[in-house]
Amino acid sequence: MAWKPDYVSSAELKTYLRIGDTADDALVATCVTAASRAVDHACNRQFGVLTSTAVRYYTYGAEYLDGRQAVPIDDLQTTTGLAVAVDTDDNATWDTTITSATDFDLWPWNAAENGLPWTHVVLRAGTALGSFPNGAARAIRVTALFGWTAVPKLVVEATQLQAARFFSRRNATFGVAGSPEVGSEVRLLERLDPDVAVALRPVRRASWGGVV
Repeated sequence: MAWKPDYVSSAELKTYLRIGDTADDALVATCVTAASRAVDHACNRQFGVLTSTAVRYYTYGAEYLDGRQAVPIDDLQTTTGLAVAVDTDDNATWDTTITSATDFDLWPWNAAENGLPWTHVVLRAGTALGSFPNGAARAIRVTALFGWTAVPKLVVEATQLQAARFFSRRNATFGVAGSPEVGSEVRLLERLDPDVAVALRPVRRASWGGVV
């Protein structure tokens, strides 16, 4: 699985829509991708995972969790390849390495047990580092296999619902699907499908400056 993947396949959406031919395959594929990115936007995060470890940089902004300094990072569900280093002199050298064994923890504490990602590096009390450099740009360097190791089922379902809505929009030139004569009229408003919004609420991340 890659970063920002499609969360359902075209074949899955065709089954969901009961489409048995190939006439609309291009549109189906477009709707799948568009719906996947709409889910990302609604959640302020994506649900893929990098294919190899990458380096990303973060700035400590006086945030505390349980009374300890905390730096928000991109979603992380595995500690494979995880390494954290700090630029204590603001000279772009990141010469101080800190370890999960003695210096920091990942938060939320019970993320793994709940099938959720870690979103913060939290400094332990008594660490030799002392504290994160406050306000120093890009002072914390994190190397990790960022992302979600599996796409949550609720994200898959939400993507199918939204993709089906996008597909129906072709036949609703003025944003209205169905027929008022038979009581099936539905307005396809520009906002995210209400059922999709409800489904995604448990995995929505508060807006922040990470890589989405």
